Parts: sequence; structure tokens; C-alpha cells
Amino acid sequence: MFEENEKRHFHRVFYNAKANLSSNEKNWDCDVLDLSLNGCLLRFPSPWQESSENIYTLKLCLSDTLEVKMELKVAHLLENKVGFKCEQMDIDSITQLRRIVELNVGNSEILERDLASLAEKAYN
Repeated sequence: MFEENEKRHFHRVFYNAKANLSSNEKNWDCDVLDLSLNGCLLRFPSPWQESSENIYTLKLCLSDTLEVKMELKVAHLLENKVGFKCEQMDIDSITQLRRIVELNVGNSEILERDLASLAEKAYN
């Protein structure tokens, strides 16, 4: 049996920040617990009761001029913590998220592996 880290194709970084999630004119403030090039783990003030089928948009402001924007789908949930899988991300957001991962990982080989997995996912 694989260890959980061995099954992962993307390195997660712990990134504690406030963000906003939206879908169909609804908005939720949330806390980002971790990020990867493939998704994120978010915490909400109350248990998540929204559809697992919807596409959600996460906006994470890094500064007044920089943000990461991801189109997400629910992957798993446990009460008020929800794991989301990235369905789509623009090139500017990939660049910003890549920089966050690069600064937190400190290992270019891991980052290059993550980027290769992202490229493979995009073409499959």
C-alpha cells in the first residue's frame, strides 16, 4: 500500500491566508490551509453544505496587485474543511502559485516534478 505522500503528484505547501470562494452569485469567506498546483484545502466558519458538483472560483489576494485565481471542484470534505481539486487556472495564477511553492519547498526538483505533473494533467 502506498503512503499518502507517495500517491501525491503535487507538493502541498501550508499557506495560512484569508480567501474568497464563489459560485453562482454566492460568496464564502474562508481560510486557506494549504495549496498546491493541483488544488487546495479550505476551512469555512461552518460545515460545508453546498453542492459537490458545482465549479467554484477561489480568489486568494497576495498583494494589492497580485492574486491567485483557481476554478475548483470539491474533492473531499470533513465538516468545515473542504479539499478542492483545481479544474482550471490562468497563466498568471500559475506563475504566482509556482513562486509560492518554490519559496516554500526550497527544492527545484520537487517543483519541476509538480510542473511536469501539471502539464501532463493539462494535456490528458
